[in-house]
Amino acid sequence: MGRYFGTDGFRGEAGTALTADHAYQIGRFIGWYYTEKKRREGSSDPARIVIGKDTRRSSYMLEYSLVGGITSSGGEAYLLHVTTTPSVSYITRVDRFDCGVMITASHNPFHDNGRRLHVFDADWDTLPFAKGDGIGTTIDYIAGRNRYIGYLISLGVYDFRGIKVGLDCANGGAWSIAKAVFNALGADTYVIGDKPNGLNINRNVGSTHIEALQNFVLENRLDVGFAYDGDADRCLAVDEKGNVVTGDHILYMYSQYMKERGKLIGNTVVATAQSNFGLFQSLKEAGIDTVKTDVGDKYVYEAMKANGYRIGGEQTGHIIFSKYATTGDGILTSLKVMQVMLAKKKKLSELAETMKVYPQVQESVRVSDRKKVMENEDLIKLLEEIQGELSGNGSLLVRPSGTEPVIRVGVEAATEELAGAYKARIAEAVRKIDAQS
Repeated sequence: MGRYFGTDGFRGEAGTALTADHAYQIGRFIGWYYTEKKRREGSSDPARIVIGKDTRRSSYMLEYSLVGGITSSGGEAYLLHVTTTPSVSYITRVDRFDCGVMITASHNPFHDNGRRLHVFDADWDTLPFAKGDGIGTTIDYIAGRNRYIGYLISLGVYDFRGIKVGLDCANGGAWSIAKAVFNALGADTYVIGDKPNGLNINRNVGSTHIEALQNFVLENRLDVGFAYDGDADRCLAVDEKGNVVTGDHILYMYSQYMKERGKLIGNTVVATAQSNFGLFQSLKEAGIDTVKTDVGDKYVYEAMKANGYRIGGEQTGHIIFSKYATTGDGILTSLKVMQVMLAKKKKLSELAETMKVYPQVQESVRVSDRKKVMENEDLIKLLEEIQGELSGNGSLLVRPSGTEPVIRVGVEAATEELAGAYKARIAEAVRKIDAQS
């Protein structure tokens, strides 16, 4: 059987690229697959599969169809209802479920949806249906979500009383969880993006629209703000001055905090090629080593797991604290930022300002054949030439999009003008090569 979905799952427009029938067939397969796996291992128990979803309207359609498929194959479906991707990961692990499924399109708009899980290609028509008392059941498992909330609260090592915290829940899965955690830890909690209606997830709120939280923090004179995305696996912050604190800043400040306490295993931080050049320079000056991976939090986790590293992540706010989680967890990340602020008795602006930030410029160039353009010798030569000119004072990230017919051109340099000039040269070369191919 070939691999059908990966750990990042599949996303597409709900009702078109991703239909109720797709969800039903996948449910049939994973219900059968994990039940048969247990039979081969000598167990007569049915497969136990836990399911979470975000707030977009189509999540309900896909959830019920998925459940129908699972139970028709003899599996048991445990429903966490509206929740976050990290909560599904946590509950799958600690409650020893055979499989966990999160129905979400993360930071995408409401009309998209997706699933994150491992399944495989199959000939659906040959899969058997369960009969009689072998038909599966559905279990309301809201207790699992509550366990996750309790776990997050247990990680709060400081009292948040007297601190005014803003939370932007993106009208997504965090809306019923994040405020409960911060309230329990004593914070004066102010919330936006907490009124989901099925159509407004990520709409002008959340980590992809950080300006909403910036304004909210300034208007309410808050001490700090945290913005999550639709499924709350990422977190960006806003300091008391209204400045954005990226995932790179969080990696920088927390890794230093770990190093000071002798907790930075391998003295290493894992980041992606998309991280700001200033992060790598600043960590080097702080005496901390780095490992650079391809873009994608799955590559970050693979590098961390292979070497036992404790912290890694992406500029977008996917931060992995491997002692506590195997995925990016936005709410956990915000708790860790609070921990550094309180331990060092410093404002977030003070913690973030010591990291150098190089100007970054980006452009997406539409092409007809991504592979052909990226393999063109003239483009390769140009990139090598520019990288040589930037050596030690900037970086390039030119890569094909994994989902769109575009080449993403990113340049960092000592000045915005210089970065813009290099970006324009590369973008023009990409257009010329595409036109000639």
